[in-house]
Amino acid sequence: MDAVQQANSGHPGTPMAMAPVVYTLWQQFLRFDPDDPIWPNRDRFVLSAGHASMLLYSMLHLTQVKSVNPEYETLGTLSVTLDDIKNFRQLNSKCPGHPEYRWTSGIETTTGPLGQGVATSVGMALASRWMAQYFNRPGFEMVNFNVYALAGDGCMMEGVSGEAASVAGHLKLSNLCWIYDNNHITIEGNTSLAFSEDVATRFLGYGWNILRVGDANDREMVARALRTFHATLDRPTIIIIDSHIAYGAPHKQDTSAAHGEPLGEDEIRLTKRNYGWPEDAKFLVPDGVYNRFQEQLGQRGRSARDAWMVKFAEYSRQFPELASHLQQIQKRELPQGWDAEIPAFPADPKGMAGRDASGKVENAIAKHLPWLIGGAADLAPSTKTRLTFDGAGDLEANNYGGRNMHFGIREHAMGSILNGLSLSKLRPFGSGFLIFSDYMRAPG
Repeated sequence: MDAVQQANSGHPGTPMAMAPVVYTLWQQFLRFDPDDPIWPNRDRFVLSAGHASMLLYSMLHLTQVKSVNPEYETLGTLSVTLDDIKNFRQLNSKCPGHPEYRWTSGIETTTGPLGQGVATSVGMALASRWMAQYFNRPGFEMVNFNVYALAGDGCMMEGVSGEAASVAGHLKLSNLCWIYDNNHITIEGNTSLAFSEDVATRFLGYGWNILRVGDANDREMVARALRTFHATLDRPTIIIIDSHIAYGAPHKQDTSAAHGEPLGEDEIRLTKRNYGWPEDAKFLVPDGVYNRFQEQLGQRGRSARDAWMVKFAEYSRQFPELASHLQQIQKRELPQGWDAEIPAFPADPKGMAGRDASGKVENAIAKHLPWLIGGAADLAPSTKTRLTFDGAGDLEANNYGGRNMHFGIREHAMGSILNGLSLSKLRPFGSGFLIFSDYMRAPG
Protein backbone atom coordinates (compact mmCIF):
# COMPACT_ATOMS: atom_id res chain seq x y z
CA MET A 1 0.00 0.00 0.00
CA ASP A 2 2.76 2.42 0.96
CA ALA A 3 4.77 1.87 -2.23
CA VAL A 4 1.78 2.32 -4.53
CA GLN A 5 0.66 5.39 -2.61
CA GLN A 6 4.10 6.99 -2.73
CA ALA A 7 4.38 6.32 -6.47
CA ASN A 8 0.79 7.52 -6.93
CA SER A 9 0.50 4.65 -9.39
CA GLY A 10 0.12 0.90 -9.32
CA HIS A 11 -2.05 -1.99 -8.17
CA PRO A 12 -2.40 -2.59 -4.42
CA GLY A 13 -5.39 -4.96 -4.54
CA THR A 14 -3.96 -8.24 -5.84
CA PRO A 15 -0.72 -8.02 -3.83
CA MET A 16 -2.74 -7.60 -0.64
CA ALA A 17 -5.27 -10.32 -1.47
CA MET A 18 -2.66 -12.87 -2.58
CA ALA A 19 -0.11 -12.18 0.18
CA PRO A 20 -1.30 -15.13 2.35
CA VAL A 21 -1.11 -17.49 -0.64
CA VAL A 22 2.37 -16.43 -1.74
CA TYR A 23 3.59 -16.41 1.86
CA THR A 24 2.43 -20.02 2.25
CA LEU A 25 4.01 -21.08 -1.04
CA TRP A 26 7.38 -19.46 -0.35
CA GLN A 27 7.64 -20.34 3.32
CA GLN A 28 6.50 -23.97 3.11
CA PHE A 29 7.04 -25.25 -0.42
CA LEU A 30 9.23 -23.18 -2.74
CA ARG A 31 12.71 -24.66 -3.11
CA PHE A 32 14.68 -21.45 -3.48
CA ASP A 33 17.86 -20.13 -1.86
CA PRO A 34 17.80 -16.33 -1.41
CA ASP A 35 21.60 -16.34 -1.21
CA ASP A 36 21.90 -18.05 -4.61
CA PRO A 37 18.84 -17.13 -6.71
CA ILE A 38 20.25 -18.73 -9.88
CA TRP A 39 20.99 -22.16 -8.37
CA PRO A 40 20.16 -24.49 -11.30
CA ASN A 41 17.64 -26.78 -9.57
CA ARG A 42 15.65 -24.08 -7.79
CA ASP A 43 11.90 -24.01 -8.18
CA ARG A 44 10.64 -21.22 -10.41
CA PHE A 45 8.02 -18.70 -9.31
CA VAL A 46 6.41 -16.66 -12.09
CA LEU A 47 4.19 -13.68 -11.34
CA SER A 48 2.05 -13.84 -14.47
CA ALA A 49 -0.21 -11.11 -13.09
CA GLY A 50 2.72 -8.73 -13.52
CA HIS A 51 0.74 -5.63 -12.53
CA ALA A 52 0.83 -7.06 -8.98
CA SER A 53 4.59 -6.55 -8.99
CA MET A 54 4.71 -5.12 -5.47
CA LEU A 55 3.85 -8.57 -4.17
CA LEU A 56 6.99 -10.01 -5.77
CA TYR A 57 9.20 -7.06 -4.82
CA SER A 58 8.02 -7.36 -1.22
CA MET A 59 8.93 -11.05 -1.17
CA LEU A 60 12.34 -10.45 -2.73
CA HIS A 61 13.05 -7.85 -0.07
CA LEU A 62 11.67 -9.69 2.95
CA THR A 63 13.46 -12.91 2.01
CA GLN A 64 16.69 -10.92 1.46
CA VAL A 65 17.39 -12.25 -2.04
CA LYS A 66 20.92 -11.38 -3.17
CA SER A 67 21.93 -9.71 -6.42
CA VAL A 68 23.58 -11.53 -9.31
CA ASN A 69 25.78 -9.76 -11.88
CA PRO A 70 25.87 -10.40 -15.67
CA GLU A 71 28.75 -12.84 -15.15
CA TYR A 72 26.44 -15.04 -13.03
CA GLU A 73 28.31 -14.15 -9.85
CA THR A 74 26.26 -13.89 -6.67
CA LEU A 75 26.94 -10.64 -4.84
CA GLY A 76 26.43 -9.87 -1.18
CA THR A 77 24.10 -6.96 -1.86
CA LEU A 78 20.32 -7.15 -1.72
CA SER A 79 18.41 -7.46 -4.96
CA VAL A 80 15.61 -5.24 -3.60
CA THR A 81 16.29 -2.83 -0.76
CA LEU A 82 13.69 -0.88 1.17
CA ASP A 83 14.84 2.23 -0.71
CA ASP A 84 14.19 0.41 -3.99
CA ILE A 85 10.63 -0.25 -2.83
CA LYS A 86 10.26 3.41 -1.89
CA ASN A 87 11.18 4.18 -5.52
CA PHE A 88 8.57 1.83 -6.96
CA ARG A 89 7.62 2.75 -10.54
CA GLN A 90 10.19 5.54 -10.76
CA LEU A 91 12.70 6.00 -13.58
CA ASN A 92 15.60 3.50 -13.35
CA SER A 93 14.04 1.87 -10.27
CA LYS A 94 14.87 -1.76 -9.46
CA CYS A 95 11.12 -2.04 -8.90
CA PRO A 96 9.44 -1.02 -12.17
CA GLY A 97 5.71 -1.30 -12.74
CA HIS A 98 6.04 -4.86 -14.08
CA PRO A 99 8.79 -7.35 -13.16
CA GLU A 100 11.72 -7.42 -15.58
CA TYR A 101 14.10 -10.35 -15.99
CA ARG A 102 17.77 -9.59 -15.26
CA TRP A 103 16.95 -6.05 -14.17
CA THR A 104 16.15 -7.33 -10.67
CA SER A 105 17.63 -10.61 -9.42
CA GLY A 106 15.07 -13.19 -8.34
CA ILE A 107 12.68 -12.41 -11.19
CA GLU A 108 12.42 -15.41 -13.51
CA THR A 109 10.75 -13.73 -16.48
CA THR A 110 9.45 -10.36 -17.62
CA THR A 111 5.65 -10.21 -17.32
CA GLY A 112 4.05 -7.28 -19.08
CA PRO A 113 1.20 -8.52 -21.29
CA LEU A 114 -1.17 -10.74 -19.34
CA GLY A 115 -1.05 -14.43 -20.17
CA GLN A 116 2.62 -14.39 -21.13
CA GLY A 117 3.79 -15.46 -17.67
CA VAL A 118 1.71 -18.61 -17.45
CA ALA A 119 2.52 -19.50 -21.06
CA THR A 120 6.24 -19.03 -20.40
CA SER A 121 5.96 -21.20 -17.30
CA VAL A 122 5.00 -24.13 -19.56
CA GLY A 123 8.38 -23.81 -21.27
CA MET A 124 10.13 -23.75 -17.90
CA ALA A 125 8.34 -26.91 -16.76
CA LEU A 126 9.15 -28.58 -20.05
CA ALA A 127 12.81 -27.60 -19.68
CA SER A 128 12.89 -29.26 -16.26
CA ARG A 129 11.52 -32.46 -17.77
CA TRP A 130 13.91 -32.39 -20.75
CA MET A 131 16.97 -31.74 -18.60
CA ALA A 132 15.91 -34.46 -16.16
CA GLN A 133 15.90 -37.02 -18.95
CA TYR A 134 19.23 -35.77 -20.33
CA PHE A 135 21.16 -35.28 -17.08
CA ASN A 136 19.70 -37.52 -14.39
CA ARG A 137 21.32 -40.85 -13.64
CA PRO A 138 20.61 -43.48 -10.96
CA GLY A 139 21.45 -41.89 -7.63
CA PHE A 140 21.92 -38.47 -9.24
CA GLU A 141 18.65 -36.61 -9.70
CA MET A 142 20.29 -33.35 -10.71
CA VAL A 143 17.23 -31.68 -12.25
CA ASN A 144 13.65 -31.95 -10.96
CA PHE A 145 12.49 -28.40 -10.28
CA ASN A 146 8.83 -27.41 -10.11
CA VAL A 147 7.29 -24.31 -11.65
CA TYR A 148 4.61 -22.18 -9.98
CA ALA A 149 2.80 -19.33 -11.74
CA LEU A 150 0.40 -16.87 -10.12
CA ALA A 151 -2.29 -15.75 -12.55
CA GLY A 152 -5.40 -13.62 -12.51
CA ASP A 153 -8.60 -13.27 -14.47
CA GLY A 154 -6.78 -11.36 -17.20
CA CYS A 155 -4.35 -14.23 -17.73
CA MET A 156 -7.26 -16.64 -18.04
CA MET A 157 -8.95 -14.45 -20.66
CA GLU A 158 -5.90 -14.02 -22.88
CA GLY A 159 -5.86 -16.62 -25.63
CA VAL A 160 -2.19 -17.50 -25.22
CA SER A 161 -2.87 -19.04 -21.80
CA GLY A 162 -5.40 -21.43 -23.31
CA GLU A 163 -2.98 -22.49 -26.05
CA ALA A 164 -0.20 -23.06 -23.53
CA ALA A 165 -2.46 -24.88 -21.07
CA SER A 166 -3.51 -27.22 -23.86
CA VAL A 167 0.14 -28.02 -24.61
CA ALA A 168 0.93 -28.58 -20.92
CA GLY A 169 -2.02 -30.92 -20.49
CA HIS A 170 -1.11 -32.87 -23.63
CA LEU A 171 2.47 -33.29 -22.38
CA LYS A 172 1.33 -34.18 -18.84
CA LEU A 173 3.66 -31.67 -17.18
CA SER A 174 2.99 -32.66 -13.58
CA ASN A 175 5.72 -30.33 -12.32
CA LEU A 176 3.64 -27.30 -13.32
CA CYS A 177 1.22 -25.52 -10.97
CA TRP A 178 -0.85 -22.48 -11.87
CA ILE A 179 -2.40 -20.56 -8.99
CA TYR A 180 -5.44 -18.67 -10.25
CA ASP A 181 -6.60 -15.69 -8.22
CA ASN A 182 -10.32 -15.84 -8.93
CA ASN A 183 -11.36 -12.41 -7.68
CA HIS A 184 -13.87 -11.44 -10.41
CA ILE A 185 -12.42 -7.95 -10.88
CA THR A 186 -10.83 -6.20 -13.87
CA ILE A 187 -10.10 -2.52 -14.41
CA GLU A 188 -13.47 -1.97 -16.10
CA GLY A 189 -15.34 -3.67 -13.28
CA ASN A 190 -16.69 -7.12 -12.47
CA THR A 191 -15.55 -9.89 -14.81
CA SER A 192 -19.21 -10.69 -15.54
CA LEU A 193 -19.11 -7.79 -18.02
CA ALA A 194 -17.18 -10.00 -20.45
CA PHE A 195 -16.25 -13.32 -18.85
CA SER A 196 -18.69 -16.04 -17.82
CA GLU A 197 -17.06 -19.34 -18.73
CA ASP A 198 -16.37 -22.14 -16.27
CA VAL A 199 -12.58 -22.08 -16.00
CA ALA A 200 -12.45 -25.32 -14.01
CA THR A 201 -14.35 -27.23 -16.68
CA ARG A 202 -12.16 -25.76 -19.40
CA PHE A 203 -8.99 -26.95 -17.67
CA LEU A 204 -10.54 -30.32 -16.98
CA GLY A 205 -10.89 -30.61 -20.74
CA TYR A 206 -7.22 -29.70 -21.14
CA GLY A 207 -6.30 -32.66 -18.94
CA TRP A 208 -5.33 -30.72 -15.80
CA ASN A 209 -5.89 -31.54 -12.14
CA ILE A 210 -8.39 -29.01 -10.74
CA LEU A 211 -8.18 -27.89 -7.10
CA ARG A 212 -10.21 -25.21 -5.34
CA VAL A 213 -9.58 -23.11 -2.25
CA GLY A 214 -12.59 -21.10 -1.11
CA ASP A 215 -10.71 -18.40 0.79
CA ALA A 216 -7.29 -16.95 -0.06
CA ASN A 217 -6.74 -16.29 3.65
CA ASP A 218 -7.10 -19.98 4.55
CA ARG A 219 -3.41 -20.83 4.55
CA GLU A 220 -4.06 -24.37 5.77
CA MET A 221 -6.21 -25.13 2.72
CA VAL A 222 -3.68 -23.43 0.44
CA ALA A 223 -0.98 -25.70 1.87
CA ARG A 224 -3.21 -28.73 1.44
CA ALA A 225 -3.74 -27.86 -2.23
CA LEU A 226 -0.01 -27.45 -2.77
CA ARG A 227 0.65 -30.83 -1.15
CA THR A 228 -1.90 -32.34 -3.54
CA PHE A 229 -0.03 -30.76 -6.44
CA HIS A 230 3.16 -32.45 -5.25
CA ALA A 231 1.36 -35.79 -5.07
CA THR A 232 -0.11 -35.48 -8.58
CA LEU A 233 2.28 -37.22 -10.96
CA ASP A 234 0.34 -37.53 -14.20
CA ARG A 235 -0.83 -34.02 -15.15
CA PRO A 236 -0.39 -30.32 -14.41
CA THR A 237 -2.38 -28.66 -11.62
CA ILE A 238 -4.40 -25.46 -11.42
CA ILE A 239 -5.43 -24.21 -7.98
CA ILE A 240 -8.43 -21.90 -8.26
CA ILE A 241 -8.40 -19.62 -5.22
CA ASP A 242 -11.38 -17.42 -4.47
CA SER A 243 -10.52 -14.01 -3.12
CA HIS A 244 -12.09 -10.62 -2.64
CA ILE A 245 -9.73 -8.04 -4.06
CA ALA A 246 -8.16 -6.12 -1.22
CA TYR A 247 -9.30 -2.55 -1.45
CA GLY A 248 -8.70 -1.14 1.96
CA ALA A 249 -10.96 -0.98 4.97
CA PRO A 250 -14.19 -3.00 4.92
CA HIS A 251 -16.49 -0.09 4.10
CA LYS A 252 -14.93 0.87 0.78
CA GLN A 253 -16.79 -0.33 -2.33
CA ASP A 254 -14.91 1.16 -5.31
CA THR A 255 -13.12 -2.07 -6.24
CA SER A 256 -12.12 -0.97 -9.73
CA ALA A 257 -10.11 1.93 -8.30
CA ALA A 258 -8.35 -0.36 -5.86
CA HIS A 259 -7.36 -2.70 -8.67
CA GLY A 260 -5.36 -0.08 -10.53
CA GLU A 261 -5.01 2.99 -8.31
CA PRO A 262 -3.57 3.97 -4.92
CA LEU A 263 -5.92 3.66 -1.98
CA GLY A 264 -5.38 7.18 -0.66
CA GLU A 265 -3.86 8.19 2.67
CA ASP A 266 -7.13 8.06 4.61
CA GLU A 267 -8.03 4.62 3.29
CA ILE A 268 -4.54 3.31 4.03
CA ARG A 269 -4.82 4.54 7.61
CA LEU A 270 -8.18 2.80 8.06
CA THR A 271 -6.85 -0.38 6.47
CA LYS A 272 -3.84 -0.47 8.76
CA ARG A 273 -6.16 0.01 11.71
CA ASN A 274 -8.22 -2.94 10.47
CA TYR A 275 -5.03 -5.04 10.25
CA GLY A 276 -3.92 -3.98 13.72
CA TRP A 277 -0.96 -2.19 12.14
CA PRO A 278 0.50 1.16 13.29
CA GLU A 279 -1.64 3.61 11.34
CA ASP A 280 1.01 6.21 10.60
CA ALA A 281 3.98 3.88 10.06
CA LYS A 282 5.20 3.71 6.45
CA PHE A 283 7.37 0.99 4.91
CA LEU A 284 7.49 -0.73 8.28
CA VAL A 285 9.17 -4.13 8.61
CA PRO A 286 8.62 -5.28 12.20
CA ASP A 287 11.40 -6.90 14.20
CA GLY A 288 11.76 -10.60 13.52
CA VAL A 289 10.24 -10.64 10.03
CA TYR A 290 13.54 -11.08 8.19
CA ASN A 291 14.55 -13.81 10.66
CA ARG A 292 11.23 -15.60 10.18
CA PHE A 293 11.79 -15.86 6.44
CA GLN A 294 15.37 -17.01 6.97
CA GLU A 295 14.25 -19.71 9.41
CA GLN A 296 11.86 -21.25 6.87
CA LEU A 297 12.46 -20.41 3.20
CA GLY A 298 16.10 -19.46 3.78
CA GLN A 299 17.19 -22.53 5.70
CA ARG A 300 15.21 -24.95 3.54
CA GLY A 301 16.53 -23.43 0.33
CA ARG A 302 20.11 -23.26 1.56
CA SER A 303 20.04 -26.88 2.69
CA ALA A 304 18.65 -28.04 -0.66
CA ARG A 305 21.17 -25.97 -2.59
CA ASP A 306 24.15 -27.14 -0.50
CA ALA A 307 23.09 -30.78 -0.80
CA TRP A 308 22.81 -30.33 -4.57
CA MET A 309 26.30 -28.84 -4.75
CA VAL A 310 27.77 -31.76 -2.82
CA LYS A 311 26.01 -34.21 -5.12
CA PHE A 312 27.16 -32.27 -8.17
CA ALA A 313 30.79 -32.64 -7.10
CA GLU A 314 30.42 -36.44 -7.11
CA TYR A 315 28.37 -36.27 -10.31
CA SER A 316 31.26 -34.40 -11.93
CA ARG A 317 33.62 -37.23 -11.05
CA GLN A 318 31.35 -39.98 -12.34
CA PHE A 319 29.86 -38.16 -15.35
CA PRO A 320 32.38 -35.46 -16.33
CA GLU A 321 30.93 -34.77 -19.78
CA LEU A 322 27.37 -34.36 -18.51
CA ALA A 323 28.56 -32.17 -15.66
CA SER A 324 30.45 -30.00 -18.13
CA HIS A 325 27.32 -29.69 -20.26
CA LEU A 326 25.26 -28.69 -17.22
CA GLN A 327 27.75 -25.96 -16.37
CA GLN A 328 27.88 -24.76 -19.97
CA ILE A 329 24.10 -24.56 -20.13
CA GLN A 330 23.95 -22.45 -16.99
CA LYS A 331 26.47 -19.94 -18.39
CA ARG A 332 24.99 -20.01 -21.89
CA GLU A 333 28.25 -21.34 -23.31
CA LEU A 334 28.55 -23.58 -26.37
CA PRO A 335 30.42 -26.90 -26.40
CA GLN A 336 33.64 -27.19 -28.33
CA GLY A 337 33.10 -28.20 -31.93
CA TRP A 338 29.49 -27.08 -32.10
CA ASP A 339 30.18 -25.58 -35.55
CA ALA A 340 32.43 -28.38 -36.84
CA GLU A 341 30.03 -29.66 -39.51
CA ILE A 342 28.28 -26.53 -40.70
CA PRO A 343 28.06 -27.00 -44.48
CA ALA A 344 29.12 -24.52 -47.13
CA PHE A 345 26.94 -23.89 -50.13
CA PRO A 346 28.83 -22.99 -53.32
CA ALA A 347 27.20 -20.66 -55.80
CA ASP A 348 24.73 -22.51 -57.95
CA PRO A 349 22.72 -20.96 -60.79
CA LYS A 350 19.84 -23.30 -59.93
CA GLY A 351 19.98 -22.16 -56.32
CA MET A 352 18.75 -23.85 -53.15
CA ALA A 353 15.68 -22.87 -51.19
CA GLY A 354 16.64 -20.94 -48.07
CA ARG A 355 14.61 -23.25 -45.86
CA ASP A 356 16.48 -26.28 -47.26
CA ALA A 357 19.84 -24.68 -46.53
CA SER A 358 18.64 -23.61 -43.08
CA GLY A 359 17.52 -27.15 -42.27
CA LYS A 360 20.90 -28.58 -43.22
CA VAL A 361 22.71 -26.03 -41.04
CA GLU A 362 20.34 -26.60 -38.16
CA ASN A 363 20.90 -30.35 -38.22
CA ALA A 364 24.67 -29.91 -38.48
CA ILE A 365 24.73 -27.71 -35.38
CA ALA A 366 22.23 -29.74 -33.38
CA LYS A 367 24.35 -32.90 -33.66
CA HIS A 368 27.07 -31.14 -31.66
CA LEU A 369 24.81 -29.01 -29.43
CA PRO A 370 22.70 -31.50 -27.43
CA TRP A 371 20.51 -28.87 -25.79
CA LEU A 372 19.36 -27.32 -29.08
CA ILE A 373 15.71 -28.37 -29.23
CA GLY A 374 12.59 -27.00 -30.86
CA GLY A 375 10.01 -27.39 -33.55
CA ALA A 376 7.35 -25.67 -35.58
CA ALA A 377 3.69 -24.86 -35.17
CA ASP A 378 2.63 -27.86 -37.28
CA LEU A 379 4.88 -26.71 -40.16
CA ALA A 380 8.14 -28.63 -39.77
CA PRO A 381 7.79 -30.52 -43.10
CA SER A 382 7.41 -27.21 -44.88
CA THR A 383 9.92 -25.09 -42.95
CA LYS A 384 12.46 -27.95 -42.94
CA THR A 385 13.03 -27.59 -39.22
CA ARG A 386 12.87 -31.23 -38.21
CA LEU A 387 16.06 -32.66 -36.71
CA THR A 388 16.64 -35.85 -38.68
CA PHE A 389 19.93 -37.32 -37.40
CA ASP A 390 19.96 -40.59 -35.44
CA GLY A 391 18.75 -40.17 -31.89
CA ALA A 392 17.02 -36.80 -32.38
CA GLY A 393 13.58 -38.26 -31.67
CA ASP A 394 10.30 -36.64 -30.72
CA LEU A 395 9.50 -34.98 -27.42
CA GLU A 396 6.29 -36.52 -26.13
CA ALA A 397 4.39 -36.98 -22.88
CA ASN A 398 6.43 -39.15 -20.51
CA ASN A 399 9.29 -39.23 -23.05
CA TYR A 400 10.78 -35.80 -22.71
CA GLY A 401 14.27 -36.37 -24.11
CA GLY A 402 13.37 -35.89 -27.77
CA ARG A 403 14.77 -32.97 -29.70
CA ASN A 404 11.75 -32.37 -31.95
CA MET A 405 8.79 -30.63 -30.35
CA HIS A 406 5.24 -30.56 -31.70
CA PHE A 407 3.43 -27.35 -30.77
CA GLY A 408 0.36 -27.98 -32.88
CA ILE A 409 -1.21 -24.97 -34.55
CA ARG A 410 -0.41 -22.70 -31.62
CA GLU A 411 2.09 -20.10 -32.85
CA HIS A 412 1.48 -17.66 -30.00
CA ALA A 413 2.05 -20.24 -27.28
CA MET A 414 5.07 -21.57 -29.17
CA GLY A 415 6.82 -18.23 -28.80
CA SER A 416 6.12 -18.07 -25.06
CA ILE A 417 7.13 -21.70 -24.47
CA LEU A 418 10.40 -21.08 -26.32
CA ASN A 419 10.99 -18.15 -23.96
CA GLY A 420 10.51 -20.48 -20.99
CA LEU A 421 12.98 -22.97 -22.44
CA SER A 422 15.51 -20.20 -23.04
CA LEU A 423 15.06 -18.74 -19.56
CA SER A 424 15.88 -22.24 -18.28
CA LYS A 425 19.10 -21.95 -20.31
CA LEU A 426 18.32 -24.39 -23.13
CA ARG A 427 18.79 -23.31 -26.77
CA PRO A 428 15.33 -23.48 -28.33
CA PHE A 429 14.22 -22.79 -31.88
CA GLY A 430 10.80 -22.40 -33.41
CA SER A 431 9.52 -21.76 -36.88
CA GLY A 432 6.43 -20.73 -38.76
CA PHE A 433 5.33 -18.95 -41.88
CA LEU A 434 6.17 -15.25 -42.19
CA ILE A 435 2.56 -14.15 -41.72
CA PHE A 436 2.54 -15.77 -38.28
CA SER A 437 5.50 -13.67 -37.16
CA ASP A 438 2.98 -11.12 -35.89
CA TYR A 439 2.07 -13.66 -33.18
CA MET A 440 5.66 -13.44 -31.95
CA ARG A 441 5.50 -9.76 -31.04
CA ALA A 442 4.21 -10.27 -27.50
CA PRO A 443 6.50 -13.23 -26.63
CA GLY A 444 9.41 -11.41 -28.29
